[in-house]
Amino acid sequence: MSAILTPSGHAPRPVRVPPVLAELLAHAGVAVNQPGPANLQVHDERVFDEVLARWSLGLGETYIDGLWDCEHLDEFFTAVLRADLDRRSVGLARLRLGLAALRARLTNLQSRARAFQVGERHYDIGNDVFEAMLDARMVYSCAYWGSGAASLDEAQEAKLDLICRKLQLQPGEHLLDIGCGWGGLARYAAERHGVRVTGITVSKEQAELARGRCRGLPVEIRVEDYRSLDGRYDKIVSVGMFEHVGRKNYPVYFDMARRLMGSEGIFLLHTIGTNVYTPHVDPWIDRYIFPNGQLPAPAELAAAIEPRFIVEDWHNFGPDYDRTLMAWSENFEAAWPRLRSRYDERFHRMFRYYLLSCAGFFRSRQGQLWQVVLTPRERAGAYRSAR
Repeated sequence: MSAILTPSGHAPRPVRVPPVLAELLAHAGVAVNQPGPANLQVHDERVFDEVLARWSLGLGETYIDGLWDCEHLDEFFTAVLRADLDRRSVGLARLRLGLAALRARLTNLQSRARAFQVGERHYDIGNDVFEAMLDARMVYSCAYWGSGAASLDEAQEAKLDLICRKLQLQPGEHLLDIGCGWGGLARYAAERHGVRVTGITVSKEQAELARGRCRGLPVEIRVEDYRSLDGRYDKIVSVGMFEHVGRKNYPVYFDMARRLMGSEGIFLLHTIGTNVYTPHVDPWIDRYIFPNGQLPAPAELAAAIEPRFIVEDWHNFGPDYDRTLMAWSENFEAAWPRLRSRYDERFHRMFRYYLLSCAGFFRSRQGQLWQVVLTPRERAGAYRSAR
């Protein structure tokens, strides 16, 4: 077995791991400065103080700063999440997590005033990053590998095909795409199914590129918050946007969808979810990637849907997100030599940490991916789900 080296090429020096952290890591089968793909290679003992004080936020920030490394971050996060170490936090870390949960309960973190923050801080970072990382259609959500797809492009096209079949799109219909991203689904639906599409996003960068990619098609792209929508639509779809709605706004969100759709309409919601109720999103993800995000649990999603729609189908393919994130990570790393002239090494480490920690989240089975098909109670026609 080859020797472990630090980024500077030297063997790691011995470090003293605080007993409480050593015990937690041992519970997950993770060691420090020992060989192994999931083990931590700690270059500076400040890592331990930061983790004890700020838990996941301290862990992520010290990684960005280069104070520790790991051969396979995805395997490290799979191990610690399967061991539920995030629920075994101690001391000040537990207090901080409690305060984050209280903040989420007392504050509407996804209010109209905050609606565009995630666009400004994540989706607007640079289209070149996402063009390099994503598939040819630039679809920034879980691909569907269950179709037998052999590549990311094939898996994303299979996902778009699945969505359109579940929506039962017909030529001439008007489709509302809430959270349209760079227009991948809007373009696919217009080209393949002959529908008119209105797409909304909170990102100016997304909107500009989406308009160019959909030029010549009956597609309108607007920068708009979902609460401002009006009009009438035959079908509604929302892919990878519900994670930004927040539980305080679930009633408003589903009321909006019901108000805009006719009695024979179909609404497909594609969202990340969690096994159990979690009062707040991971603090590191909240600060560095998706501000003000919130993931639904099955019971709270069902409670918001029940008075407004009938659930026709609830399809879970969460493991496909692990594979999708690993494909994005591979693309991002391959593109880094040409991206590094615009972005620094801290950004590189931040994005790597984001993609691989999320892969571990889904591989550990804490994270799920749901496609939920909803119809109005007044709908007369029977619905038969496509798979």
